[in-house]
Amino acid sequence: MNLVVNGDAESGPGGTAEPVQDVTGWRIVQGGPALISYSHGGGYPTAADPGPADRGSRFFSGGNSPRTALLQDVTLPERGATGRRAVDRGAVRYTLAGWLGGWAGQEDGVRLSVEFRDAKGVPVALSVLGPVTAAERLSRTALVARTASATVPPGARSARVLLVFTRAGGTSNDGYADGISLTLDAATATGRGPK
Repeated sequence: MNLVVNGDAESGPGGTAEPVQDVTGWRIVQGGPALISYSHGGGYPTAADPGPADRGSRFFSGGNSPRTALLQDVTLPERGATGRRAVDRGAVRYTLAGWLGGWAGQEDGVRLSVEFRDAKGVPVALSVLGPVTAAERLSRTALVARTASATVPPGARSARVLLVFTRAGGTSNDGYADGISLTLDAATATGRGPK
């Protein structure tokens, strides 16, 4: 189960390249993001451009701000196979995943990170994905899959998911993101989750 709310930009206001004031599930901590429709046109990613095969109708962008940041705090499960006891035994693995990209040859990009925190809110581990460079996109408008997996650090009780869009040039912040997810799996004796 994806612990991130609205990781696919499908909920709430949006659909155009205009920045929005609220993003369902996320807190805007800097700038003004836009939730753009794949059918919007105007050089933005379309359903025909590289990206998620099962994409919905919209994706995140940085809007017009030089730097835009979206934050989401997630409480980890208390009980069950991925609950606190399992976490403290080192028996839970996480996977952070997202489709990250940008426009043509520009270096505007987006960074996705998860910071695990203990019961007092002290950071205990950090994982960062992106940004995807123009060279990695072959200078095409595209979103590229990025993932990171590791053991949830013992003592972790929450996770802070952060999307940071950075404009390198031009007037639009053309860092793009879609399909953001954070999932947990019970590790087996070999350290791998169930198949």
